[in-house]
Amino acid sequence: MKFKLTLLCFSLSILLSFGCSENSEYDIQDEETEIVNESEETEKEETGEGTNNETSNGNTLKILSLGDSYTIGQSVCETCRFPEQLKESLKRRVESTSNIQLNIIARTGWTTSNLKNAIVTQNPANDQDLVTLLIGVNNEYQNRPFSIYETEFPQLVNTAIQKAKGDKNKVIVISIPDYAYTPFGKGNSAISQRLDRYNDFARDYCSNNNISYVFITDITRQGLNRPELVASDGLHPSALAYTKFVERILPVALGKL
Repeated sequence: MKFKLTLLCFSLSILLSFGCSENSEYDIQDEETEIVNESEETEKEETGEGTNNETSNGNTLKILSLGDSYTIGQSVCETCRFPEQLKESLKRRVESTSNIQLNIIARTGWTTSNLKNAIVTQNPANDQDLVTLLIGVNNEYQNRPFSIYETEFPQLVNTAIQKAKGDKNKVIVISIPDYAYTPFGKGNSAISQRLDRYNDFARDYCSNNNISYVFITDITRQGLNRPELVASDGLHPSALAYTKFVERILPVALGKL
C-alpha cells in the first residue's frame, strides 16, 4: 500500500511538471512574437515606411487654372497646354517648392456660364497660391449677348480671388486668343473685332481693379503667317504657341509667389 501511494505521488508530480513546462513554452512564443512586431514597427518609423512624406521636404504650391479649350489644351498633348508648361517652368524656378499641385477646371466649348457652374460643382479649395482665368471665346462664337460677359466675367474674377485665399494679387487674367488667324477663321476681321470688344472689357476691368492681365492675343494673330503656331485641328493654338503664352505669364506668376 505504501509503495502504491509513493508511485501515485510520483506520477502526479510528473504530470504537473509537464503541464507547467508546456504553458511556459507558449508564453515565451507569444513574448517573442510581440518583440518581433515591435521591432518591425520601430524599423518602419525609422525608415519612414508606411508614412506620407509627400510634402516633408518642402511646401506644396497649388495652382488653379480656369477656362475653356484654350486652358484644357484642345488638340495638343496634356503636357503641352499652357497650365502644364507654366507648372514645369515654375518647378525649375521656385526653389522653396518641392511639389506643385495643378487643378484645371476647363472644357472645350465652355462659356462664362458653363465655367461658373463647373466651379460650383467641383468646388475647389480656397487655398490656391495662383489662379489663372482665360474665358470668353465661346460667348463670342455662340453669339451670346455681350451683356452676359459683362455680368459674368467680373463674377468669375471675384470667384478666382476667393479661391486664391481672397488675395487678388494671386490672380492672373489672360486675354482671349484670336481664332480668326487660323485656317478655320480664314482671316475673318469681324471675328477679330468682336474679340477685341471682349478683351478690351476684360483689360479695363482688370486695370480698374488692380488685377494682373496678360495679353497674348497678338501671338495668335501670327497664325496664318506662322502655321506652326496653330494646332493640327486648324483652330486652336499649338504647343509652341502655348510656350509663347507662358513666356509672358511666367514673370507675372513668379512675382506673385
